[in-house]
Parts: sequence; C-alpha cells; structure tokens
Amino acid sequence: MPKMKTNRGAAKRFKITKNGKVKKANGFKSHLLEAKPSKRKRRLRKATTASTSETEKIKRMMPYGRA
Repeated sequence: MPKMKTNRGAAKRFKITKNGKVKKANGFKSHLLEAKPSKRKRRLRKATTASTSETEKIKRMMPYGRA
C-alpha cells in the first residue's frame, strides 16, 4: 500500500506534541493592530493548543505526526 500524503498546509501551521496535543499559532494578529491593546497582542504571540474537535481533523491531515 502506498504511503499517505501529509497535508503540507497543515504541516506548516501545526505541530503535534509528544503527548498528542496540537500546538498552533493564534489568529487575529495580521492587521488592524492599532485598535488592539498591547496586552492582547502580547498574548496572541504565544502558541496555544487546538480544541479536541480540531485535533482529530488535524491529525488526519498529518498521518506521520511531525512533518
């Protein structure tokens, strides 16, 4: 059986941790930043984990974990 292909878009956006959680960057950080408080922009810099429902979909797109 042939190898499964990794979704390259997903591979660039997500990392799967050793415990199986999915790390992702926060959104809302690309434009209209003048209106957002500094505190919020600072918080958006840090990575976060994807929700459970998202995690299942992402793992399906990345069959070999870290791509």
